[in-house]
Amino acid sequence: MAGFLKRLFGASSAEPEPRARLPEGRRVYAIGDVHGRLDLLTALAAAIESDDQARAPAKTSVILLGDLVDRGPDSAGVVAFARSWQQRREVRVLGGNHEEMFLKSFENTDMLRHFLRHGGRDTLFSYGVAPKSYSQATVEQLQAIMTKAVSEEDRSYIAGFEEMIVLGDYVFVHAGIDPSQPIEAQTGANLRWIREPFLSHTQPLGCVVVHGHTITPEPVLRENRIGLDTGAYASGKLTALVLEGEEQSFIEAVQGEDGTIATRAY
Repeated sequence: MAGFLKRLFGASSAEPEPRARLPEGRRVYAIGDVHGRLDLLTALAAAIESDDQARAPAKTSVILLGDLVDRGPDSAGVVAFARSWQQRREVRVLGGNHEEMFLKSFENTDMLRHFLRHGGRDTLFSYGVAPKSYSQATVEQLQAIMTKAVSEEDRSYIAGFEEMIVLGDYVFVHAGIDPSQPIEAQTGANLRWIREPFLSHTQPLGCVVVHGHTITPEPVLRENRIGLDTGAYASGKLTALVLEGEEQSFIEAVQGEDGTIATRAY
């Protein structure tokens, strides 16, 4: 941690960025935006478990980078799976902008409208809201319907998702960071929503930021950031980054044209 802070505050921008690494004996699997694709997540989780078992013993953490909900068909199932996986190993979950919209929709009708425009309808269906009731309800009625459909336990669980995780030379967030601000000054809004100026920033950040939020066909691997949102809900591809020491590799779950899901490591 001391080395991380030294690079963050003391390193000149002219100095080469040292190769990022995790502390000795640590291993991390960071998973990009799931967006309701329980089928891809369960396949990827099985591949991660197999990969972890095949390696030397280590303290292993799985980090879900946020946006578990919306757009895909089974957000409720993804939330339930994340909770059950946490009973078997260390799984840490970051809150994304879609979790923020979801939670605020229970109290704010303007946010509910925004949430529905960005995949929230599928989330409500996954929690048992009937399509006919959905189509006939006013926004105020829909708030009442979803309050009954989504348990307080699930809402509290989602509200407890983390904003940022620091491990070794890596910072894990949902969307990114404001490059002009130190880590401890980052706002929740930036961590969950930012794109620019973060995405185009090419200078060292004092850490490697691992994030989702912005869809790319393949994972983005740069010296200062690693992007893992490969658009699972639309592309059928969910990506995990594997970190150990200085190693950086990937495992993906990919749905084929025939609907079957295969995993690959590279």
